[in-house]
Amino acid sequence: MALEADAVIDRRRLKRRLAFWRILAVAALVLAAVIAVPHGSGGIGGPRIARYAINGLIGDGREQIDDLDKLRGDPAVRGVLLHLDTPGGAVSGGEGIHDAVIKLAQAKPVVAVMDGTAASAGYMIAVAAPYIVARDSTLTGSIGVILETGDISGLLDKLGIKSDPLVSGPLKGQPSFTQPMSPAGHDYLQGLVMDLYDQFVGLVASGRHMDPARVRQLADGRAYTGRQALALSLVDEIGGEQQALHWMQTKRHLAADLPVRDVQKGTVFDQMLKSSLADIVVTAQQTLRVDGVWALWQPSLMRE
Repeated sequence: MALEADAVIDRRRLKRRLAFWRILAVAALVLAAVIAVPHGSGGIGGPRIARYAINGLIGDGREQIDDLDKLRGDPAVRGVLLHLDTPGGAVSGGEGIHDAVIKLAQAKPVVAVMDGTAASAGYMIAVAAPYIVARDSTLTGSIGVILETGDISGLLDKLGIKSDPLVSGPLKGQPSFTQPMSPAGHDYLQGLVMDLYDQFVGLVASGRHMDPARVRQLADGRAYTGRQALALSLVDEIGGEQQALHWMQTKRHLAADLPVRDVQKGTVFDQMLKSSLADIVVTAQQTLRVDGVWALWQPSLMRE
């Protein structure tokens, strides 16, 4: 009897050990699968439509460009809903993301879904998509470029502080916070802004299949509601995801039963922290830098 009891105990110990190693093996496989999923791929799963959001102020755009490139290369992603809720930001960042959306749209269906705001550089990104959906109340448009600087030379004079910069040419020090802008400097910087503006107009004209002259008529910096933008051919339809999915299914023949899944970009806390830090950094850059150009909707500058 003692031998039988010992055998039962040994068998139970063996089962427990086997169960432990099986659990450990399964956990290792799951961990390996999670690590193998690239950032911005939309997570583990089969064929799907990816929901990718661009929110807040736009910086250099490197993270978004990387995410969009990975979505383009993921065969399981059959289409992308590009949600936009941004007043714009850095011109170069918006241009880079625009180009990444163009490449993505050449590989699979893409619809820009405008949420609360998709203005300035946000609209620059939207026009790269073949189809744009906006809400009636969405604020969009604001096609234009702004370069802001300041002049505190008057304050420095009152404080008895003088600035004497050494420059290699008369335009090298333009603009400057410590020196008044010269007429030549003003003309030079205005030329830069207008060249960037021309590029922006060209992107809109190409993306929306519009005459550049018509785009210039609309591109005086003002924002439009989604309803106004529809009447002006700046967007294609009023609605949201349902309308975007309907376009994908009827025009690009995607299956109606494809699930829509968010692209995972960290935890909710991580996303909130990133968004807040990005807003602080870009706002500080806009305030302090004198060599940054922005495609940014500013309500205080909106023309009636």
